[in-house]
Parts: sequence; C-alpha cells; structure tokens
Amino acid sequence: MIDIVDQNSPKIAAFNARPAFPEEAEKAAAQVLAAIKQDGDKAVLGAVERFEGFKAKKAADLRLNLSLKGIKIDPKIAKAVKEAHKRVKAFSLASLRKSWEMSTPKGGKAGEFFSPMDRVGVYIPGGTAPLASTSIMTVTLAKAAGVKEIVACTPAGKTGEVNPVLVYALLLAGATEIYRVGGIQAIGMMAFGTETCKKVQKIAGPGNAFVTAAKRQVYGYVAIDQVAGPSEIAVLTDGSVDVRWIAADLLSQAEHGSGWEKSLCVCTSKSLAEKIRAEVLRQTETLSRKALVQRVIDRDGILIVVAKSVKAGLEIVNDFAPEHFEIMTKDALKVMKGVRSAGAVFAGPWTPESAGDFVAGPSHVLPTGGAANMFSGLTPDDFRRRHSFVQFTEEDLKETKAAIEAFAEVEGLDGHGRAATIRFE
Repeated sequence: MIDIVDQNSPKIAAFNARPAFPEEAEKAAAQVLAAIKQDGDKAVLGAVERFEGFKAKKAADLRLNLSLKGIKIDPKIAKAVKEAHKRVKAFSLASLRKSWEMSTPKGGKAGEFFSPMDRVGVYIPGGTAPLASTSIMTVTLAKAAGVKEIVACTPAGKTGEVNPVLVYALLLAGATEIYRVGGIQAIGMMAFGTETCKKVQKIAGPGNAFVTAAKRQVYGYVAIDQVAGPSEIAVLTDGSVDVRWIAADLLSQAEHGSGWEKSLCVCTSKSLAEKIRAEVLRQTETLSRKALVQRVIDRDGILIVVAKSVKAGLEIVNDFAPEHFEIMTKDALKVMKGVRSAGAVFAGPWTPESAGDFVAGPSHVLPTGGAANMFSGLTPDDFRRRHSFVQFTEEDLKETKAAIEAFAEVEGLDGHGRAATIRFE
C-alpha cells in the first residue's frame, strides 16, 4: 500500500523509525566470528559451505587468481566500467585532504599530514545482484588514498563463480586480492586474519543484516566505515519535474531486494501526490524485479507526504535523514543550502540518484537508517590516517611552560610537568 498523508501525520514518524538490528543476525554473527577467531581457515571453509553452498577443497581455493586480460566481458560493459572508474578516480583524487601547517607564536610549526593505511578490506555484495559498481565505489577510493594492499571479498554461491563484470571492476579499480567469500565469514576472515588471508586494518562496503552485524562486532579489532542497512531515497518535488521521472526515481531504490527499502516522496499538493502514486504503481508493473518492489509496497515502504511548502517539505526530509536525497524543484541548488541530514544530494531534474550509484563521482557507500544525521558517506580519506604534528622552539616551550606545569599540578601528573621544567634547569 502507498499512503498519501499530510505533513502532520503520525505515519511519518512511524515511517522514519527503521527496524533495529535483527537479533537473529547478531547471534549468527557472534557464533561464526568466534569460530573464525579460533579456527581460522577451517572455520571460513565451513561457513562458506554452510551458508553459500560452495565446497572448496582448501582455503587457497577461495582466492581468485585472475588478471584483467583473462576476463572476457561485453565491450559495451567494459566501456561503462572504465567510464565510472575514470570519474570516481578523478573525484577521489580531488577530494583528498591536503597536509597543512601554521606558525606557532614563537616561530615553531604545527599542522596535520596524512598517510595511507597499509592493508584494507572491502566487502562487495553479490546476493540478489552482483554490485560491480560497488567495486568501483570502494576500491577506487582506497587506491586513490595510496593503500598498497586492498582485499576484496564477495559471495560466489554454489558454483564458486564470481560475476566476471564484478571481478573486472575490482581489478581495474586496484584490488590486490580477491576472495570468493561472502557474509559473516568474509568479515571475520578480514578482521581476524587466517593462514590464507592476513588481517586488514579497516573494512568498508555495504552488506545485508548479517554482514552489518558482523561489522559491528569486529569494530575494535579493525576499523569500519559505518553500519549500513537497506537502501533508501527521499525525493522533494514542487511539481516542476515530470511525475514519471519522480516515480522512476522512487522505484530505483525499492528494487534492491531486501524488502525493507524505503522511498519517501514529499510534494506540495494532494493532486500531485495522487499522480505520483498512480505512476509508481503503473511503473512497478513494468519492472523485471516487480516482485521485490511489491514487497516494499506491501510493507508500507513507500510514503508520499503533502507539505505546505518546499521549505516545510525540506524539514520533513531532514528528519528522515535519507541515504539519497533528490531535490526535484525549481532553484534546486538554493534549496540544497537547507539540507542538514542526507548521505548524498542530487540536485535538479537531470540528476537521478542512479547517476550517483554508477558514474557521477562520489562513492555510493552511504549512511542509512537515519544515520545520515551523524555519519557521512565513504571518502578516500577514510582509508588514510591523519597525523597532527608540533615543532616548538625553545621560546614556544618557555611561553607555555607555566601552563603545562599548572595542568600537571591539577591532574596530579608531576612527571608531565617535569618534562617541561627540566629543559630549563
């Protein structure tokens, strides 16, 4: 069912309340991770066979040994992958934070510099759809950051075969190791390390509820980018954009496959809302993944809200804090200045969210479930370490010595104070 409600409806709060982490996923993750931590490769092999249906003879068989030259894919697809990689790489390199420094009051220096992580892992979903685009949207960023070792894990299913387009994208982007391992077992293998796969320093990339639970539980053994749930989109429109386009954009996230996706449309009139609902239902019938979209509709995952104005509508979207936010209004860039909570923003009628998913430049690995009000999307800097530095002169230390000694006295840390005082004795 697709409801149309006004901006004061209690249904909005209910829609905004995404489901908590499933207890089933948390328990399964804890069990599998404990086994991998204790038994390494043996546990990984067992989990791959149990959950993915692929029975490898030995752990080394889980690693793919391929080169770009050995992969045969449609030239049209290869061209698309290269185009996406070129754009994402350019955006990534441009976005890297630069080292900087400033002068201290007495002639010293202070600032920040950055160094790439040595070894990172990325998770690429491959269940209901092999997300070749996620290969580009993760590995390219790590490569741009200067990471030398980039481990990629993706499920292969019973056959043990990984989609060749996905592998092509991984290799083009710069993955140095590829494992046909999915789910909790992939996260455990990368987080703890095994005889076959050394542990990584950070894990990035989206996944289902089980992958998300595993990432949450290995935090501390490794760094993680974020915990991500089902895909979601919000579209704000004032009627200036074709309703067919609005409907298509709302459906673009509803087809991902979990059934828990969310699509929110905020518009400025009841008649416009009716037209959008009718168009969403009409287009649903034409989609190859119609059954998956229907699950979202049946679970009230598509909601249309009628707001009194664009400004009021923007606040409704800010409260929702969507993964993707399309501003389909007049003066979209002006409206965008009021955005406070959104993973990625798509401004204007010629910027469908799918452009961001595949080719635009920024990574499509984004916060979901309302987390956009406190987290940001994946960037190359997530694969680097930030270092602050200070170089005092004698005069700098002399000027601050009294303050250092005062803090040391208050906190009962006389050794701290002495480290400054002794230099002037």
